[in-house]
Amino acid sequence: MARQLINDEKFTNIQRAQAGLTKLFATAEENTSFYRVLKNDKPLGVLVPNSLWESLIEDLEALSSPVYRGRIRRARQERKVISAGEVKKALDL
Repeated sequence: MARQLINDEKFTNIQRAQAGLTKLFATAEENTSFYRVLKNDKPLGVLVPNSLWESLIEDLEALSSPVYRGRIRRARQERKVISAGEVKKALDL
C-alpha cells in the first residue's frame, strides 16, 4: 500500500525549531517525516530533510513532463492488468 505524505507530518513551534534545527532535521530524516513550524498556532513554513526534498523535486519534475503525463494517461486507459507477481518476476525480485 502506498504511503501518504500527510501521515508523515509533525508539528513544532518556532522556538523549538530555532533552538534545535539540526536535531529536528536529523529526527525528520530518521523517521522519514517533515515538520510544519508554527508560531501562535499559525503555520510559518515546513522543515523538510534533504532526502525527502530531493524526492519531491524529482516527482515534480517528472510530473511537469508532457511525455510522462501522456504515458500515465495512456496506461490508465489500458484494460490490461499486470499482477504483482508478474512485476516481481520481470524485475527479478
